[in-house]
Amino acid sequence: MALTDSDVQKQIKHMMAFIEQEANEKAEEIDTKAEEEFNIEKSRIFQENKIKIMEYFEKKEKQVELQRRIQNSQILNEARLKVLQARQSYVNRVLDEALEHLVKTTKDEEMYKKVLQKLIEQGLFQLVEKEVKIRCKKDDEKIVKAVIPEAVKQYENSTNRKVNVKLDAETYLSSDCHGGVELFGYNGKIKCCNTLESRLEMISKQLLPDIRVALFGRNSNRKFDE
Repeated sequence: MALTDSDVQKQIKHMMAFIEQEANEKAEEIDTKAEEEFNIEKSRIFQENKIKIMEYFEKKEKQVELQRRIQNSQILNEARLKVLQARQSYVNRVLDEALEHLVKTTKDEEMYKKVLQKLIEQGLFQLVEKEVKIRCKKDDEKIVKAVIPEAVKQYENSTNRKVNVKLDAETYLSSDCHGGVELFGYNGKIKCCNTLESRLEMISKQLLPDIRVALFGRNSNRKFDE
Protein backbone atom coordinates (compact mmCIF):
# COMPACT_ATOMS: atom_id res chain seq x y z
CA MET A 1 0.00 0.00 0.00
CA ALA A 2 1.51 3.32 -1.03
CA LEU A 3 2.26 5.96 1.62
CA THR A 4 0.43 9.15 1.33
CA ASP A 5 2.07 12.51 1.60
CA SER A 6 0.55 12.82 5.05
CA ASP A 7 2.15 9.53 6.18
CA VAL A 8 5.52 10.59 4.80
CA GLN A 9 5.35 13.89 6.64
CA LYS A 10 4.54 12.06 9.90
CA GLN A 11 7.48 9.68 9.48
CA ILE A 12 9.81 12.58 8.71
CA LYS A 13 8.63 14.43 11.80
CA HIS A 14 9.05 11.32 13.89
CA MET A 15 12.60 10.81 12.60
CA MET A 16 13.44 14.47 13.19
CA ALA A 17 12.13 14.26 16.76
CA PHE A 18 14.19 11.13 17.36
CA ILE A 19 17.33 12.76 15.91
CA GLU A 20 16.73 15.90 17.96
CA GLN A 21 16.28 13.84 21.12
CA GLU A 22 19.48 11.92 20.41
CA ALA A 23 21.31 15.18 19.77
CA ASN A 24 20.00 16.72 22.99
CA GLU A 25 20.98 13.66 25.01
CA LYS A 26 24.43 13.68 23.40
CA ALA A 27 24.85 17.39 24.05
CA GLU A 28 23.74 16.90 27.66
CA GLU A 29 26.25 14.05 28.05
CA ILE A 30 29.02 16.23 26.60
CA ASP A 31 28.08 19.11 28.93
CA THR A 32 28.09 16.80 31.94
CA LYS A 33 31.47 15.34 31.05
CA ALA A 34 32.89 18.80 30.33
CA GLU A 35 31.57 20.03 33.68
CA GLU A 36 33.19 17.09 35.47
CA GLU A 37 36.53 17.64 33.69
CA PHE A 38 36.31 21.35 34.44
CA ASN A 39 35.71 20.72 38.14
CA ILE A 40 38.55 18.21 38.28
CA GLU A 41 40.97 20.61 36.55
CA LYS A 42 39.78 23.50 38.72
CA SER A 43 40.38 21.42 41.87
CA ARG A 44 43.85 20.39 40.60
CA ILE A 45 44.82 24.00 39.84
CA PHE A 46 43.42 25.12 43.20
CA GLN A 47 45.43 22.50 45.10
CA GLU A 48 48.62 23.27 43.19
CA ASN A 49 48.31 26.99 43.85
CA LYS A 50 47.33 26.35 47.45
CA ILE A 51 50.51 24.31 47.95
CA LYS A 52 52.60 26.98 46.22
CA ILE A 53 51.09 29.70 48.42
CA MET A 54 51.67 27.63 51.57
CA GLU A 55 55.28 26.92 50.53
CA TYR A 56 55.80 30.61 49.77
CA PHE A 57 54.51 31.76 53.15
CA GLU A 58 56.39 28.94 54.93
CA LYS A 59 59.59 30.12 53.24
CA LYS A 60 58.83 33.72 54.17
CA GLU A 61 58.10 32.67 57.75
CA LYS A 62 61.48 30.89 57.96
CA GLN A 63 63.22 33.96 56.51
CA VAL A 64 61.51 36.22 59.05
CA GLU A 65 62.42 33.83 61.89
CA LEU A 66 66.05 33.66 60.71
CA GLN A 67 66.22 37.44 60.45
CA ARG A 68 64.73 37.74 63.94
CA ARG A 69 67.33 35.36 65.35
CA ILE A 70 70.13 37.25 63.60
CA GLN A 71 68.88 40.56 64.98
CA ASN A 72 68.49 39.11 68.47
CA SER A 73 72.01 37.68 68.27
CA GLN A 74 73.39 41.04 67.14
CA ILE A 75 71.58 42.87 69.94
CA LEU A 76 72.80 40.30 72.49
CA ASN A 77 76.39 40.52 71.22
CA GLU A 78 76.28 44.32 71.31
CA ALA A 79 74.96 44.20 74.87
CA ARG A 80 77.68 41.72 75.90
CA LEU A 81 80.32 43.90 74.24
CA LYS A 82 79.09 46.96 76.13
CA VAL A 83 79.20 45.00 79.40
CA LEU A 84 82.75 43.78 78.66
CA GLN A 85 83.84 47.30 77.74
CA ALA A 86 82.31 48.71 80.92
CA ARG A 87 83.98 46.00 83.02
CA GLN A 88 87.35 46.53 81.33
CA SER A 89 87.02 50.27 81.90
CA TYR A 90 86.37 49.61 85.58
CA VAL A 91 89.34 47.20 85.79
CA ASN A 92 91.52 49.86 84.16
CA ARG A 93 90.41 52.40 86.76
CA VAL A 94 91.28 49.94 89.53
CA LEU A 95 94.74 49.42 88.00
CA ASP A 96 95.21 53.17 87.67
CA GLU A 97 94.37 53.53 91.36
CA ALA A 98 96.87 50.77 92.16
CA LEU A 99 99.55 52.64 90.20
CA GLU A 100 98.71 55.83 92.07
CA HIS A 101 99.15 53.91 95.32
CA LEU A 102 102.54 52.64 94.13
CA VAL A 103 103.59 56.14 93.18
CA LYS A 104 102.78 57.28 96.72
CA THR A 105 105.43 54.88 98.00
CA THR A 106 108.04 56.90 96.12
CA LYS A 107 107.21 59.85 98.36
CA ASP A 108 108.15 57.83 101.43
CA GLU A 109 111.94 57.58 101.11
CA GLU A 110 112.39 54.69 103.53
CA MET A 111 109.61 52.69 101.93
CA TYR A 112 110.86 53.50 98.43
CA LYS A 113 114.38 52.38 99.37
CA LYS A 114 113.04 48.95 100.32
CA VAL A 115 111.05 48.75 97.07
CA LEU A 116 114.06 49.70 94.92
CA GLN A 117 116.32 47.24 96.71
CA LYS A 118 113.86 44.39 96.11
CA LEU A 119 113.45 45.39 92.47
CA ILE A 120 117.23 45.38 91.97
CA GLU A 121 117.57 42.02 93.74
CA GLN A 122 114.86 40.46 91.58
CA GLY A 123 116.52 41.84 88.46
CA LEU A 124 119.89 40.35 89.47
CA PHE A 125 118.30 36.95 90.06
CA GLN A 126 116.68 37.12 86.64
CA LEU A 127 119.81 38.15 84.74
CA VAL A 128 122.40 36.05 86.62
CA GLU A 129 125.22 38.04 84.97
CA LYS A 130 128.68 39.04 86.19
CA GLU A 131 128.36 42.59 84.91
CA VAL A 132 125.10 44.48 85.34
CA LYS A 133 124.21 48.07 84.58
CA ILE A 134 121.27 49.76 86.26
CA ARG A 135 119.23 52.59 84.81
CA CYS A 136 116.90 54.72 86.95
CA LYS A 137 115.19 58.08 87.00
CA LYS A 138 117.45 61.08 87.51
CA ASP A 139 115.61 61.93 90.72
CA ASP A 140 116.15 58.39 92.08
CA GLU A 141 119.91 58.25 91.42
CA LYS A 142 120.91 58.96 95.01
CA ILE A 143 118.55 56.35 96.51
CA VAL A 144 119.51 53.68 93.96
CA LYS A 145 123.22 54.18 94.73
CA ALA A 146 122.46 53.76 98.41
CA VAL A 147 120.60 50.44 98.02
CA ILE A 148 122.83 48.75 95.42
CA PRO A 149 125.36 47.36 97.96
CA GLU A 150 122.72 45.63 100.05
CA ALA A 151 120.96 44.24 96.95
CA VAL A 152 124.29 42.86 95.67
CA LYS A 153 125.02 41.36 99.09
CA GLN A 154 121.67 39.57 99.20
CA TYR A 155 122.18 38.24 95.67
CA GLU A 156 125.74 37.01 96.27
CA ASN A 157 124.84 35.36 99.57
CA SER A 158 121.97 33.49 97.92
CA THR A 159 123.75 32.43 94.73
CA ASN A 160 127.44 32.30 95.71
CA ARG A 161 128.05 34.31 92.53
CA LYS A 162 129.90 37.59 92.26
CA VAL A 163 128.32 40.46 90.38
CA ASN A 164 129.63 43.91 89.51
CA VAL A 165 126.78 46.41 89.43
CA LYS A 166 127.18 49.88 87.97
CA LEU A 167 124.71 52.72 87.77
CA ASP A 168 124.20 54.24 84.34
CA ALA A 169 125.10 57.88 84.88
CA GLU A 170 124.58 58.87 81.25
CA THR A 171 121.12 57.59 80.36
CA TYR A 172 118.14 57.83 82.65
CA LEU A 173 114.58 56.54 82.58
CA SER A 174 111.97 58.78 81.00
CA SER A 175 110.37 61.45 83.14
CA ASP A 176 107.05 59.72 82.35
CA CYS A 177 108.25 56.70 84.32
CA HIS A 178 106.86 56.67 87.87
CA GLY A 179 109.77 54.82 89.41
CA GLY A 180 111.70 51.58 89.61
CA VAL A 181 114.73 50.46 87.60
CA GLU A 182 115.87 48.75 84.42
CA LEU A 183 118.79 46.29 84.55
CA PHE A 184 121.02 45.34 81.63
CA GLY A 185 123.35 42.37 81.26
CA TYR A 186 125.48 40.72 78.59
CA ASN A 187 126.80 44.08 77.37
CA GLY A 188 123.35 45.57 77.29
CA LYS A 189 121.84 42.80 75.13
CA ILE A 190 119.70 41.40 77.94
CA LYS A 191 117.21 43.69 79.65
CA CYS A 192 115.15 43.27 82.79
CA CYS A 193 112.50 45.95 83.15
CA ASN A 194 111.56 46.41 86.79
CA THR A 195 109.84 49.76 86.67
CA LEU A 196 106.73 50.25 88.77
CA GLU A 197 104.60 50.26 85.63
CA SER A 198 106.08 47.03 84.26
CA ARG A 199 105.74 45.24 87.59
CA LEU A 200 102.13 46.33 87.95
CA GLU A 201 101.37 45.23 84.38
CA MET A 202 102.95 41.82 84.98
CA ILE A 203 101.13 41.27 88.26
CA SER A 204 97.81 42.53 86.87
CA LYS A 205 98.00 40.00 84.00
CA GLN A 206 98.65 37.18 86.45
CA LEU A 207 95.90 38.25 88.82
CA LEU A 208 93.39 39.49 86.24
CA PRO A 209 91.00 36.50 86.64
CA ASP A 210 91.03 36.95 90.43
CA ILE A 211 90.52 40.71 90.03
CA ARG A 212 87.49 40.12 87.82
CA VAL A 213 86.01 37.62 90.26
CA ALA A 214 86.57 40.04 93.14
CA LEU A 215 84.93 42.92 91.24
CA PHE A 216 82.12 41.17 89.35
CA GLY A 217 81.79 37.69 90.85
CA ARG A 218 82.48 34.38 89.16
CA ASN A 219 81.00 33.81 85.71
CA SER A 220 78.76 30.75 85.96
CA ASN A 221 79.16 30.11 82.21
CA ARG A 222 82.97 30.00 82.36
CA LYS A 223 84.42 26.50 82.82
CA PHE A 224 88.06 27.60 83.03
CA ASP A 225 89.72 30.75 84.32
CA GLU A 226 92.11 32.58 82.08
